[in-house]
Amino acid sequence: MQKSTLWIRMTALSALGATLAMASAYKLPEQSTRSMALSAAYVAGADSADASYFNPANMGWIEGNALVEAGLNYIHLPEIEFRGSVGGVPSDDNSKTEDFLIPYFHYLSSAHGAWRYGLSLVAPGGLSKRWTKPIQKMKAEEFTLKIFELNPSVSYTFSDTFSIGGGIRVLYADGKVKGYLKNAYAENMTGDTVEFGYNLALSYRPEPATTLSATYRSKVDLGLEGSSKGFVAIGSPQLPYYDTDGGVSVPLPATLALAAAHTFADTTVEIVYERTFWSSYEKLDFYFDDKTVDAIFGQPIDKDWKDTNTVRIGVTHRLNEKWTVMAGYAWDETPIPEKSLAFELPDADANIFSAGAIMQVNKDTEAGFAILYDHKSERDIHAPANENGIDGTFKKGGAVLANFSIGYRF
Repeated sequence: MQKSTLWIRMTALSALGATLAMASAYKLPEQSTRSMALSAAYVAGADSADASYFNPANMGWIEGNALVEAGLNYIHLPEIEFRGSVGGVPSDDNSKTEDFLIPYFHYLSSAHGAWRYGLSLVAPGGLSKRWTKPIQKMKAEEFTLKIFELNPSVSYTFSDTFSIGGGIRVLYADGKVKGYLKNAYAENMTGDTVEFGYNLALSYRPEPATTLSATYRSKVDLGLEGSSKGFVAIGSPQLPYYDTDGGVSVPLPATLALAAAHTFADTTVEIVYERTFWSSYEKLDFYFDDKTVDAIFGQPIDKDWKDTNTVRIGVTHRLNEKWTVMAGYAWDETPIPEKSLAFELPDADANIFSAGAIMQVNKDTEAGFAILYDHKSERDIHAPANENGIDGTFKKGGAVLANFSIGYRF
């Protein structure tokens, strides 16, 4: 295979691979007012309708009848600034800003003896990134991934001190990526899939004011299938136009969370340790029905992501019967090693800060709002350690999230 054709294959595959993996590196655990306000330090202390998603083991201990929360998350992705070179060519650029509105829903049934049931509809990941300069556009003219999860759950309460829970994860993913280099190649890939997983939870209360919990969300392989259209104008073989079916499988990694919450009078403090098993993302391997396209684009690429640790802490304080306020902080590692980082997903370690409040409108209705700031660390990348030839610094980026919700008790 000629060198120019190999370069095209590496460029296009890197683009789509980062697109599909974006939901896992940029996962969105903040799927309710309380979880966003607490920087997702909301596992052992889950005490509302959203416990159906964050810790179903707690559902049996929640007082009252059925609960529901419906809300809207606003996500703003600021521009990412890159200053440096690619393959020795000066390549300064700023990505475009991105804005999203994402609804969600949580439901918790009334108790049926020791059993209780829940249902959550959330968007746990899937973002977008666009660049403007030619070198960046050849990998990331446009890429988008949307993931929606339907998560029915159940709990069984043995006593006031011990409870278990679990659920089925039904995920729908839809991806799109475009790459373009003038007089060289164009790529337009789309695909979608429905996949299944599970989640487990247990909670233990050694005393009424203290809860210890563990939750586990299974690995889910996203086997996206769809089509690829475009052309290849350099190297050998050249393709004036192609249109072929194809696909790829990318893992959403398993996550284990260990949490402890303790209530001091009107204040609850929770600490969460989270381990995400990104090391399951070892290679990126596409397949195409057209043998010529598969020969160009269908070779596996090493990713070698690493398992990561996240530490979260949240504080909830009940001011009075009408108002409850919350604040949180988290430190989050990136799974992406220097060698495989690229413009499609220039991730870095993050410090996360958040706050929010719940207002009790009346005895059955509450309104909530929250805000979260995800600050990405500046990251220096060097060639030849970076296999994409990137030598420079990524700055800014991160995310700003806001939330509004309405909760109702039946």
